[in-house]
Amino acid sequence: MEGNHFGKNFTDLRRTLHLNTMSAGTVGGIFGCTGPALIIIGGATSGGLTYAETISWLFAVYFFSGLLGIYLVLKYRQPITGAHSIAGAVLVAGSLAHFSLQEAVGAYIVAHILVILLGASGLIDKVMKWMPTPIIMGMIVGVMIHFAIDMITSITVSPLLAGSAIIAFLLSSRFMKKVPPVLTALVIAVALAFLTGAFQLQSMPGSLTLPQVILPAFSMEAIVSIGIPLALLIISSENAQATGVLMSQGYRPPNNAMAISGSTVGIIAACFGGHSINIAGPSTAINSAEDVGAKDERYAAAFTNGVIFVIYGLFASIIVPFVIAMPSVIVTVIAGLAMLGALINSLKTAFSDDSFQMGAFFALIIGMSGITFFQVSAPLWAIIGGLLVSALIENEHFSHKLRAEKAQKVEQRENIPSEKRAESL
Repeated sequence: MEGNHFGKNFTDLRRTLHLNTMSAGTVGGIFGCTGPALIIIGGATSGGLTYAETISWLFAVYFFSGLLGIYLVLKYRQPITGAHSIAGAVLVAGSLAHFSLQEAVGAYIVAHILVILLGASGLIDKVMKWMPTPIIMGMIVGVMIHFAIDMITSITVSPLLAGSAIIAFLLSSRFMKKVPPVLTALVIAVALAFLTGAFQLQSMPGSLTLPQVILPAFSMEAIVSIGIPLALLIISSENAQATGVLMSQGYRPPNNAMAISGSTVGIIAACFGGHSINIAGPSTAINSAEDVGAKDERYAAAFTNGVIFVIYGLFASIIVPFVIAMPSVIVTVIAGLAMLGALINSLKTAFSDDSFQMGAFFALIIGMSGITFFQVSAPLWAIIGGLLVSALIENEHFSHKLRAEKAQKVEQRENIPSEKRAESL
């Protein structure tokens, strides 16, 4: 069941929070709190931010994205995971050398206002409903395949840690059906890292660093350089990935609501230095995989993920040293293993029939290329490229899709009266 049954969904957590959902949510949380956090730390350092400003940035993106995820999963009973834009963090990191933090915050606010306006217009949902599913799935595979590739190449970095994690995953999948294989791989990898001294824990801070309120300054140059590209990234990269992942698992994501809720929270987060609040593509893929549990239980994984983000944001100054100490190869290999189910399912959906096959393939390879033009990243170009290719050589597939949608609407209208009669009885 999916819907606006907030109280019931919260009550059902006692049943849906089990080993599989909590393990997936933990893996998604670890993924989101490690590599992406290091990008922010590196960007803040290169941008000349103080330690307090860096911690405030981390607090903003993790605390508020965690709250967003918790709200959305309880409202819609879908594994919708709040996060910040990794690509957006890279964009901002390169811009802080040219703009003040106050100007950057002003640009963040404008970006979120643009996203809210597009969401309120209903345009986002209409576009995603019209989009051919194979092309979306091709984009998802192309954009996320690097997680699986990096998982394999990580063996050359640390054969012991990466190789042991992969072997543990495979053996657990074969012989320990009741234990999530990703959890087994994570435990083995972390244990070996401790035993081999791969964790390099630095000195701990003496006290908790509190977040800072940062007043915005609105600069047209900063809005053009940061705000508009950031809005495009939120819609076309982050939210689009999450939407595609959820669709591949049979959910009907509330696209407009995700955009509006995310950017409403994002405006608040911006006042503490947070660059974006949106829906996570990779973490949503981890939390929505088939091996997480029954379809109506997977929202509990995203709930767990959200709780971890909230805690991480509140205690960022204490937890960051542990994040820096964790070997990056563990994050890489565990993320790749957690993505396997979503990648396989998306591939099946993209190439399961004869419709939009060339468009889906071009969406896949454009997504894999990682190209960026005019501050717009590969996910959007993958969709545009796939649509152009299909429009050129698969035009009849659009006509077939339109006829199928019209037939479905007619069937739904005819079924509504009978359903109402059945309810009255």
